[in-house]
Amino acid sequence: MTDTAEVKTATMETTSALPPEETERLTTEIIAGLKTVFDPEIPADIYELGLIYKVEIKDDRSVDVQMTLTTPNCPAAGELPTMVENAVASVPGVGVVNVNLVWDPAWTPDRMSDEARLVLNMW
Repeated sequence: MTDTAEVKTATMETTSALPPEETERLTTEIIAGLKTVFDPEIPADIYELGLIYKVEIKDDRSVDVQMTLTTPNCPAAGELPTMVENAVASVPGVGVVNVNLVWDPAWTPDRMSDEARLVLNMW
């Protein structure tokens, strides 16, 4: 079984063997870690940009992250997944981290949070 936190929503499924409090702690700290990763070309973090599609915390504490980039031709394509992996792996209690780059659905500016829109002046 696994816990899946759809990053765009505040709800979280608690169906794993991990206690709900631990799942909540891990989720909060993983999100905080993701917010430390910035696209080198955009002055907003990847979480607020909406580049993180899904975070799945498994019973063995391994974490799968589905993410995208603003464009398939993004110059940071080689480094951002590694930066995400390192940020998530730095959370105490997290096991192996797998980052999967996905292109469906394609990223659009609609995925950005209000915080990212404010930073980028995109109202």
